[in-house]
This record gives sequence, C-alpha cells and structure tokens, in this order.
Amino acid sequence: MTTSTPRLLGGRYELGELIGRGGMAEVHRGYDTRLGRPVAVKILRSDHARDTSFLHRFRREAQSVAGLNHRSIVAVYDSGEDRTTESGGAGLSVPYIVMELVEGQTLREVLNDQGPLAPAEAARICEGVLDALSYSHRMGIVHRDIKPGNVMLTADGTVKVMDFGIARAVADTQATMTQTAAVIGTAQYVSPEQARGETVDNRSDVYSVGCLLFELMTGTTPYTGEPISLTYQHVNAPIPLPSSLEPTVSSDLDAVVAAALTKDRDERYQDASDMADDLRAVRAGRPVSELAQGALAAVAGAGALEADPTVALAAAAPAQHLGDTSTFRPIQDPPTPLEPERRRRGGLGWLLALLLLIPVAALGWYVWDSNQPPEIVRVAAPQLVGLDEDAAEAKLTDLGLDGDRAEANNAAPEGEVFEQSVPEGEMVDEGSTIAYTVSQGPEQATVPQVVGQSRADAEKAIRDAGLEVGDVTFEDSNEQKKNRVISVSPGQSEQVEAGSTVDLVVASGDVQLPDFVGQPISDARPEIFALGLLTEEVTVPSDEPAGQILSQDPGAGKVAQGRTVKIEIAGPQDKTETTTVTPPPPSTSETTPPETSDPSTTSPPEETTDPGDGEEGDQGDQTPGGPASPSTPNPRSTTAQTP
Repeated sequence: MTTSTPRLLGGRYELGELIGRGGMAEVHRGYDTRLGRPVAVKILRSDHARDTSFLHRFRREAQSVAGLNHRSIVAVYDSGEDRTTESGGAGLSVPYIVMELVEGQTLREVLNDQGPLAPAEAARICEGVLDALSYSHRMGIVHRDIKPGNVMLTADGTVKVMDFGIARAVADTQATMTQTAAVIGTAQYVSPEQARGETVDNRSDVYSVGCLLFELMTGTTPYTGEPISLTYQHVNAPIPLPSSLEPTVSSDLDAVVAAALTKDRDERYQDASDMADDLRAVRAGRPVSELAQGALAAVAGAGALEADPTVALAAAAPAQHLGDTSTFRPIQDPPTPLEPERRRRGGLGWLLALLLLIPVAALGWYVWDSNQPPEIVRVAAPQLVGLDEDAAEAKLTDLGLDGDRAEANNAAPEGEVFEQSVPEGEMVDEGSTIAYTVSQGPEQATVPQVVGQSRADAEKAIRDAGLEVGDVTFEDSNEQKKNRVISVSPGQSEQVEAGSTVDLVVASGDVQLPDFVGQPISDARPEIFALGLLTEEVTVPSDEPAGQILSQDPGAGKVAQGRTVKIEIAGPQDKTETTTVTPPPPSTSETTPPETSDPSTTSPPEETTDPGDGEEGDQGDQTPGGPASPSTPNPRSTTAQTP
C-alpha cells in the first residue's frame, strides 16, 4: 500500500484539500509544519501564472494585507513562490499566500442558504465590515471590491473581510475602475466614481458596503441587469430604499442606505466609521446622523416628483399663465378653405421625412467609419529599470504608454524600479500598458517579544523571525531570573531589515547587596526582599539601639539570587533570638492559615529552581517568592530564643 506524500510549499507548508476557488486563485487547507498550526494557502491558478497582470495583482494582495492587523481582516502570515514543471517540461513559478484559516461561510453562501437576514443582524455584520475598512483606510489601503463573496462569517458570528487582490493605496492615482479596458471591481457593487473610471478613495468602499447592506436585508442588490446597464444605473438611476422591497426595514436603516449610496461622494459618508456609528445608533434605538436624515429626505423628495409629474410641470409653467382660471383649451374654428391646409400638411410630411433621413445617413457613415481599420502606431518599450517611479511614469507618458505600478521588497534602493513586464526595445502598440515594480527597500522583519524568556527560547524566536542573534551580555537583575532576557536591541516589535542582528541582555543570576550595617532592620528588610534574598536574623545583647544591624554576612557586593543574608541585630541584654525571615507569598483572594512551627527549631529557606532554564541546583534560579510589604512588620519567620 502506497501513501502519497503531501505537496510541501517553501519547505514548510503542507498542502491539503481544496476549500475554495475563484477566477484568479485556488484556496487549499494547509498545515504549517514549523509552527504546528492549520493555515489557508491561496495559490495563483497555473493558467494565469504567465499573465503579468494577474501576477502583479496577486502579489499586490500579499503586500496590501501583510501590514494589516485587525480582528475583522483575514491575516496574511507569509508569501512565496513555488517552482513547478509543466507537462512540456518547462519550469513555471507560481506564487502563493499563506493566510489565517477561517472556518465559516461567506455571506454569499449565507444568502443562498438562508435568504435575506433580519435587519438588525445585517446591520451588525456591516458594522464589522466597516470597522475593518476604517482600519485599512487609516493604514492607507482601499479594498475596492467589497461584496458578499469577500466577507466571511464564522460560527460564532465573527466578521472577516478577505481578498484584497485589487486593493490599492489611497494615494495611488492609478487606482481607477478600469485598467487596460478590463473592469476592476464587481459591477453590482461599484461606486459611481469607479463606474466612471475616476480615482477611488475610502468613500468608494462605503458605497459598496451600502450595496451589501441593501442585499443582506432584501436578498437582491440595489440595481440589477447586465454590466453596462448596471454601470449606468450606479451613475444615474434613483437611489432605491430597502423598505420598498422589505417592509420590516426601519426608516433609520433606509436613511443609512441612502447616505451610503449617494451619487456625489462629497455628500456621502466621508469615512467608514461614520456609517458604522449610524448602524450602532440604529441598533441601540438612537437617532441617526443629520447626514443620513438629509439623504433620506432627498430620496423621498425625488420619489415624490417622479410619482406626480404635475408637480414638476407646475413648477416649469410660464409665469404669464399663473392667472389663468380655465383648464380647457380655447375653441378654435377649423381653417378655411381646406386646400391650403392639405398643402401645408403635405409640405410638413416631406420636411419630417427629410429630418428622419439625416440621422439615418449619419448612422450609416458612423458604421462605415467604425469598420475601417484604425491606424496602428508602434513604439519601442523604454528602459524603466534603474529609474525612480516619477521618471519611469514620465517616460511612459511621453511615449503614449500607460504604466501599472506595483511595489515589492528588493535590494534596489527604495523608490527605484527594479522590474518591468516588457523588455527595453520591444515594439508595442501605442496606448499599451507596461507593468513595473518599484522597490520598497529590503524585506522587513519584526523583532519578536522575548523579554522574560530563557536565552535559548529567545534566540530561537529571533532566528524564526528571519533575524540573527548579535551580542549577548549579562547584567545583574532582581527582576529576571538567571538566563532570562532583560532587554533586546533593537526593541521588541520594531521593524528592521531582514537578516539584521538583535543584541540580548540576559540576567546573570546575581544582585548587588548594599551594606546595611548601622541601619534599622525595619528599613533594611524590605530592600533585601526586593533583591530576591532571604534573611536569617540573630538578635544579640548589645548596647546599641534596639533593632540596629550590627553585622551582615555576606557583606556588601555581588551575591546570587535567592541567597540567605545572616544579620545580627542589637537587642536586650538578657536574651538571644535567631529568626529566619522569608518574603511573604503573593497576596491572593483566599487567606491561608499560617503554618505552626516548633519554637525550638529554625526553618531553612525554601529553594525552587526554574525548569525552563535546565540548570539543576543553580542557586541563581532560586525563587524567594516576592518582596515583603513595608506594612507587614513580621513576615513568615521562625524564632529560637536563648535565655
């Protein structure tokens, strides 16, 4: 019996069964063998792997989402390229993205299974989408393709936004709806500015969420039809209200939809968080914003004019008729004689026929002209590699070419073009698009959170993050146990160049013990406990003030964590007491009765070792518990008295 070996990507990710398929990529269940966790692996379909536009779009998705960290956005963990061999023997590089595995259904599947949702639930889901978009907009990313198929709902109701495949930076002036005559976005959800081919911003995503909210409540999109018809409707058609299809929708939700679907983006919600605030207000029973109320009033007013044309006619009537009281046309006698009337009618007929022939002739000329082969102008592709992005775009514009800009990490200086889709000198049609990639500088890595970890674990975490371990120095510390990390440089969570070194400062296991001779024991004891040390106190007859420290062993200097300091304290002339004092345990909600001790014995200090450091019997790993509170005059102790 033979067992097939799972396909392994990047030497790390096992590829499992297919769980989703789209027009550009396939999504498989996967397993990260290094971190031992399930993941989702999105792979560009092999039939698109040689198409430059698809390659750039796929890579853009990984770049767009890699910097986003939000509970309602599907996280991207890693990306890379897998080398495969085609049936003809040629090699092919296929990119992939490793993402968070989300168990649930897309909103498209939910609508297909359940139909329209309750208005309150639809509002809750759209709140989650808007929270994710508000975060991505603050990070400079516009999604541009919000629709039910790109939003997932987990079993516990969590909302997850995914597929940033056509997302662009807000500042990217090329972020329009069209690109080499291909529609970017989904026709049922595109904003009017996308439909017109204008630049998009965060308000375009707000419009798409308005379409999504409408569909979740009614089961259908605001506008329906063929793509060309849909484009026209988004730009020119009146705004529909969901209550016209679903009477249970409240007027406040009608107002939110109206404000989101306003044609002029300057009169629309200006930010995703504004729309989310109104949805929260609806669910809490509070009034919506004045913007939403005004949008609803405008839609209602436009509907009234459309339903009663006489209102518009009355408004357009000439002023001189305002005083007329008759609603009937005045009676006129028929013209006489009849022959001149017939001649006038015959001449009018010829005139109408001539007027009809003019557009027919114009249409025939247009059809003939459009069938003529256009003059094709060919130009040589310029050299873009090595130029900065502004110079590259200017050179393309001078030649009548369009540019499709992408970004990626590369050793080239930041802002410099390092790759172009058409080689220099190759002849292309004027108006063609040449894709080019701008360097973002070397690949970045994040310094992991390692303070408090053992040295071995910290070094492993640093290497797993794509960094190298630099200098390791040891410092005395009463906050970290022996061989635990005190600090790192660069600091935790800082972004640094991949492969950089990270220096560690590790606890030596020692502390600096001051000289307490001559001080009152009540002042010295809290300081000793704060250093993680124990005390064995001996009260001896003395002429010195009671409670004053006469001697200490060891003396001032470096001592191991958890060590016991023997202290002689001045006391009465008639007796000697020996007291072993350990710090009290950390306070808890439950009080443990004190242990009964034999007054004739002395309890040795408790010693524990940290199993995480793997050093048995090391005095530096002893755990004294914690410092004594200054308000606790008598920590745990045992006393032997000698008369």
